[in-house]
Amino acid sequence: MSRRGIIQLAGKRVGILDETADGTRFTYDSAWLARTDAVPVSLTLPLREEPYDSKGLHPFFENLLPEGWLLEISTAKLKIPKDDAFGLLLATCADCVGAVEVLNEVDA
Repeated sequence: MSRRGIIQLAGKRVGILDETADGTRFTYDSAWLARTDAVPVSLTLPLREEPYDSKGLHPFFENLLPEGWLLEISTAKLKIPKDDAFGLLLATCADCVGAVEVLNEVDA
């Protein structure tokens, strides 16, 4: 079963992150791209209509994940395997540091 995250920037929906057979695919929403004030979520993900395909998580999203002692606590408390980066992103990044939010589509 493939999972999906809604990517928001400062509370505004900007795109979708899909889990694929080979990794992940990030796609900006056409409504976001049409805005005159649209900005990319990262310099490594410039605005464009074509999706970004990555093996595993794109490094930008991977860098949002907890590390060290926080990773240990998060995986134990949430019962998520440490090698499930996508699941961990959906479970912990709805309110992460900075303006980017990753909401589990199931919960949104």
